[in-house]
Amino acid sequence: MNIGTALTPHATRALLLGSGELGKELTIALQRYGVEVIAADRYANAPAQQVAHRSHVIDMTDAKEVKRLIALENPQFIIPEIEAIATAALAEIEADGLCTVVPNARAIQLTMNREGIRTLAAQELGIPTSAYAFAESFEQLQAAVEGGIGYPCFIKPTMSSSGKGQSMVKSAEQLQQAWDTAKASGRVDTGKVIVEANIDFDFEITLLTVRALNTQGEVDTHFCAPIGHRQEHGDYRESWQPQAMTAAALANAQAVAFKICTALGGLGLFGVELFVKGDDVWFSEVSPRPHDTGMVTMVTQRQTEFDLHARAILGLPVNTALQTIGASAVILGGVDAEGVLYGGLANALAVPDSDIRLFGKPVAYTHRRMGVALATADNVGEARNKAVQAAQLIVIKTV
Repeated sequence: MNIGTALTPHATRALLLGSGELGKELTIALQRYGVEVIAADRYANAPAQQVAHRSHVIDMTDAKEVKRLIALENPQFIIPEIEAIATAALAEIEADGLCTVVPNARAIQLTMNREGIRTLAAQELGIPTSAYAFAESFEQLQAAVEGGIGYPCFIKPTMSSSGKGQSMVKSAEQLQQAWDTAKASGRVDTGKVIVEANIDFDFEITLLTVRALNTQGEVDTHFCAPIGHRQEHGDYRESWQPQAMTAAALANAQAVAFKICTALGGLGLFGVELFVKGDDVWFSEVSPRPHDTGMVTMVTQRQTEFDLHARAILGLPVNTALQTIGASAVILGGVDAEGVLYGGLANALAVPDSDIRLFGKPVAYTHRRMGVALATADNVGEARNKAVQAAQLIVIKTV
């Protein structure tokens, strides 16, 4: 494709719906190829808005607002970054042929609702998953758990991200609280929650999977080296690449990722989350966009997950090769405050082979991700230690 000059009538324009830290890096990646980027979010001065050509503050769950913005900006590409979006409006716009929704409207609708993606994976594609059930009432939830799901289990909103609203339930006494949390904490209340049985796994991975055009104009599927990660309360705290696993497990993981991403279709990068035990693999979730655990690729790969997403969207060649071993560690807010100060940057960057990304979010919360530390080393253990050390040296404080 031809790419126009930004800020001219012939510009190639991309509209981001959601402008967090992942959108910020994607904005920079797209701008390197001359794309004009417009960043929208529900609040002002979100990370991607700080580097985009233009920005808007809208309610992205309001279909009329989304359509109005698209008519105003007339983008060639619409790139969703978050779950809380009026996906029906995107489907209408795609059907009218007005622009390209990345990867496509159906994929966005399916993956932003756990019911849609779990039904596709388990029932239509026959991919191994944990036992699960959906519940529209507390009584249905009780019946599902006591009727086969068992304890421990996990209760989640059907539409949420980064662990929001998720609970691990170990006994019947905890079930009501988990139900209340899931109902109150989802991005959008769909009227249902999902309960998932516990899987006895060795580790979990993110397998970044890229659907991109080859020189013949056909879609090829590419895989990055598997990314291991550690979570707390359903949200990632550390990630590293590569995660060691057997050749059989890797082949199974790639087969699952290929099947789910092919079914979703379109072009771009997908973050496929999988549980692994020995050679066995279970599907967990998939994001049709760069993944938070994939921020480690900013130091491990020649083409980061953001470069890969941008290239695939634009029909350009991709290279998923791993260059070095690395790790990431999250920098949490630690306080609830606006306009915080960041100290300790010099000390953090004095950690050998480390780097820091501060996202510039206007408001900090105790458990909000405000930055990430990155590090490389000769082995994963050393890289993780460096990244954690660097992250801990960043001090966030109120003015």
